[in-house]
Amino acid sequence: MARTADEVTGAIATFLATKSVPPTHAWLQTFIPTIRLTTPLLALQKTALFRLLATDITTSLLKPPSSCFPPNTTDPQVKETSLRGPITVQVLDVEDIGRSRWSQFESLEAHERGETTKGREVIRVVPEANGPDATQAETKSSGPHKLLLQDANGSKVYAMELTPVRGVGLQMAIGAKLVLRDCVVARGVLLLEDRGVEVLGGKVEVWDRKWREGRKGALKEKAGVREGGG
Repeated sequence: MARTADEVTGAIATFLATKSVPPTHAWLQTFIPTIRLTTPLLALQKTALFRLLATDITTSLLKPPSSCFPPNTTDPQVKETSLRGPITVQVLDVEDIGRSRWSQFESLEAHERGETTKGREVIRVVPEANGPDATQAETKSSGPHKLLLQDANGSKVYAMELTPVRGVGLQMAIGAKLVLRDCVVARGVLLLEDRGVEVLGGKVEVWDRKWREGRKGALKEKAGVREGGG
């Protein structure tokens, strides 16, 4: 029996809700006309998740209070509080605070020159061999990492890794979506542990491109080095 648009819409909405990314009715109404109702439902659900993870959640997700940051989350006067969640957020910025900003700036410059290092030896990377591993070599980071996160309401909170979190690092895209559960907030800063973070992935293309294009200048500025200075 052929499925109706309403049946498909309901099935997709239910699936996305189980992933902690409940879509708005408006988003679903823009998605449904782009698909074929005869496509297997599992494929449609996966396509919907992929596309939703590429959106700005402040416009594409529902905003029940339980899935957003409480009003006092960033209050530095609150010594410690716990966020039960699940709270879905998107990454606006990520920084490796385990390395100096200047060393990260130099790594970016070396990568742009097609160079990498092995011990004290500088190795020239052959362009044809410059595959995914070469790109990841520059962006690999040991952390801990500092992130700027935003919920569906648009509220922004800084987060710090207490322990390494799988999937979190300079390799992740700006706009990537995370689901937070049972996380602690101390003095307005969210403390991340692997057990409390699920990385859904995704990327907001325009944000990611702008961040990467401006990253070198941002690192140089934060390191206190002016253009033309030493």
